[in-house]
Amino acid sequence: MNKHLHPIFDRFLQRPDRERRLRQHSKVLWLTGLSGSGKSTIAQHLERRLYNEGYYPQALDGDNIRSGINNNLDFTDEGRRENIRRIAELSKLYINSGIITINSFISPTAAIRQLAREIIGQDDFIEIYINAPLEVCEARDVKGLYKKARAGEIPGFTGVDAPYEPPENPALEVRTDQQDLNDSVRVIFEFIEPIIKYRKS
Repeated sequence: MNKHLHPIFDRFLQRPDRERRLRQHSKVLWLTGLSGSGKSTIAQHLERRLYNEGYYPQALDGDNIRSGINNNLDFTDEGRRENIRRIAELSKLYINSGIITINSFISPTAAIRQLAREIIGQDDFIEIYINAPLEVCEARDVKGLYKKARAGEIPGFTGVDAPYEPPENPALEVRTDQQDLNDSVRVIFEFIEPIIKYRKS
């Protein structure tokens, strides 16, 4: 830490104060999976379900983050690592604000997800694997990205010419090739509600 910095975090409102006000326990739900697996769509509907159930969530999505706070980053390994590092730091701020954060990012390697876990904290990082086989994701090709990657227009595209390392021990795995959107959202909601439901400490 810079020796000229003098953090005064302890003088501000603390996380338990904000969780008490919001009546929820803040966590980061980290949705990882291939492009086209359904991460963003699930995040949107999960955010709405949580809100309708009385919780206060915030969804962060790759496209929105890349067009804003991280618009100066490329898709090299270094750029992707910095992208995830910034997202994790932002998520940590949301946690301390008492907010439930839903992150939908490919985050293709175990190392890059471990970086996020270390920044956010083991107890607050909930890794959810949105799993659909590559052939299913490519058949969907919602944004036409696989077609461009196969044509050589997007070098280093995850699943085509860059690897995706599936989580070995995710907190939850959701097979979007075997169940529809509503079931996927329901499974995640039922899994996380006991964790985020407010209990006096």
